[in-house]
Amino acid sequence: MITEAIKSKLRAVVGDENVLDTNLDRFGYSYDSSFIPLLPANNPDIVVRPLTTDEVSKVMVIANAHAIPVTARGAASGRTGGSIPVRGGMSLALDRMTRIIEFDERNMMVTVEPGVRTIDLYNHCAAKGLFYPPDPASWKFSTMGGNVAENAGGMRAVKYGVTNNYVMGLEVVLADGRVINTGGKAIKNVTGYNLTQLFTGSEGTLGIITKMTLRLISMPKARNTLQLMFPSLDDACATIHAMLQAGIVPAAAELMDKMSLQAVARHRKLDIDQAIEACVVIEIDGEDTAALDKQAEAIEKIARSLRVAEVRIAADAKEAEDIWAIRRGLSSAVGAMAPTRLGEDISVPRDAFPEVVRRIKKISETHGIPIAVYGHAGDGNLHPSVLCDLAKPGEEERVHKAVDEIFAVALEVGGTLSGEHGIGMTKRKYIASALGEDGVEVLKAIKLALDPKGILNPDKVW
Repeated sequence: MITEAIKSKLRAVVGDENVLDTNLDRFGYSYDSSFIPLLPANNPDIVVRPLTTDEVSKVMVIANAHAIPVTARGAASGRTGGSIPVRGGMSLALDRMTRIIEFDERNMMVTVEPGVRTIDLYNHCAAKGLFYPPDPASWKFSTMGGNVAENAGGMRAVKYGVTNNYVMGLEVVLADGRVINTGGKAIKNVTGYNLTQLFTGSEGTLGIITKMTLRLISMPKARNTLQLMFPSLDDACATIHAMLQAGIVPAAAELMDKMSLQAVARHRKLDIDQAIEACVVIEIDGEDTAALDKQAEAIEKIARSLRVAEVRIAADAKEAEDIWAIRRGLSSAVGAMAPTRLGEDISVPRDAFPEVVRRIKKISETHGIPIAVYGHAGDGNLHPSVLCDLAKPGEEERVHKAVDEIFAVALEVGGTLSGEHGIGMTKRKYIASALGEDGVEVLKAIKLALDPKGILNPDKVW
C-alpha cells in the first residue's frame, strides 16, 4: 500500500504536480496499445513523472524500501502489455525526459533520454547528414526508452538491423536506486559481460534506462520505392527470397496478403484488382540514381520471372510516399475489419517465410477465423492479425487455439515468439517452449540478481 507518507516522499523528489493519484489520472496509465482488456486491477496506485536520472534514482530508492512494484512507461505503444501495471504500484512515466543530450558528429553517435520520440531523433540526425535506421511502425509517437527496452525493429531491419545493432551504451537505474553505465563510444569493448545488450530488450524487468548512446551511419544519398503486385502469395514470397539470394539487399521489403490489401483499399478508397493475392513494397537506396536504376532493373527481372502482375517504380518522392502510405496505414486498416484484432509478431528463418505464410492460411481455414498476414518479409518477421469478435459464443476458444498454432509453427521451423514486440504479458505462457525450462531458469537467476524483491515490471516475460 502506498501511504500518504510515501506520497509525500515522492512529491519531495519530483514535485507535487508530477505525482498523480486521482482515479482519472491512474486510469490513463492502465493500458497500452495491446488488446488486453481494460481492468480496474491494472490501474497503478500512483503515477510518478521524473525529469532527471537523479530523480529516477531517488524514486527507486523509495520504491525498493517499501517493495512497491514499478512499471516504466513511455508512449505505451507496445503490443504485448509491457507497460501495464498489473500489480498496481507505481507507473513510472518517463515522458518528461526528452533531451537530446549530445550529438557527436565526429564519432557518429548521439546520446538521448528515454522520452525522445523515434521520429524526432531520426529528423535531428538527418538534418546533420547522419542516419538512425530503426523505424518501428509507431515511430511517430514511440519513444527511445521503449524502443531500447523492447529492442524495436521496423521496416529497414532487412538491411540495417534493429535497435540493438545501434545501442553503444546505456545509463541504467537499478531496482535499489544505484546508477550504472554500460558500454560507451568505443567501437570495440569486451570488458566484462555485455550489460548493454542484456538491458536492451529486457522489457523494463532489470532496470530503468535513463540515457542511451546510439551509433549512427551515413545517410544514403539516393532512395526509391517499388511496388510489386502478384496473383500468387507464393510467387511474392519467392521473389523476395530470390532477390536476397541474388545479393540484392533492399532497405525494406514488406509483404501484404490479399486480406491486408483489401483492408487498405477500403480504408483509403483505392481500387485494387481482386485477382491480386499479394503486394510487396520494396525500398532501395544507394550512392546515386544510377545505382538505384540498376537495383530496380534487377528486382523487376526477378519479379517478371515469377509472374508478377504489375511493377510500379516510383517516379518521384511524392509517388514513393503514396506507395509507402499503403503499408504505413495497414495496421489501422486491418484493425477496422473486426471488433477485435490480435496483432501477433513472430520471426522465422528467411527461407521458411513462404511455408509459414501458407501454414497460417491453413490455420485460418481450419478454425474459421480470418487472419490477415503482413510483415517484414526481408528478415522473416511476420505480423499475423487474428480478426475476431470475442462476444460470439466459442470465438475466444477458437482464437486461442489459432494463436497457439501460429506460435507452434514459428518454433517448429526454427523461429521465435517475437521479432520486435517483446513477450510482455501476452506471450508469457509460450516462453518455456521457446527457451526450454533450463533457459528460463537462467533468465530468472539474472532477474533475481538484479531485482531481488521482484519490483521491476512484475508479471512480464514469465
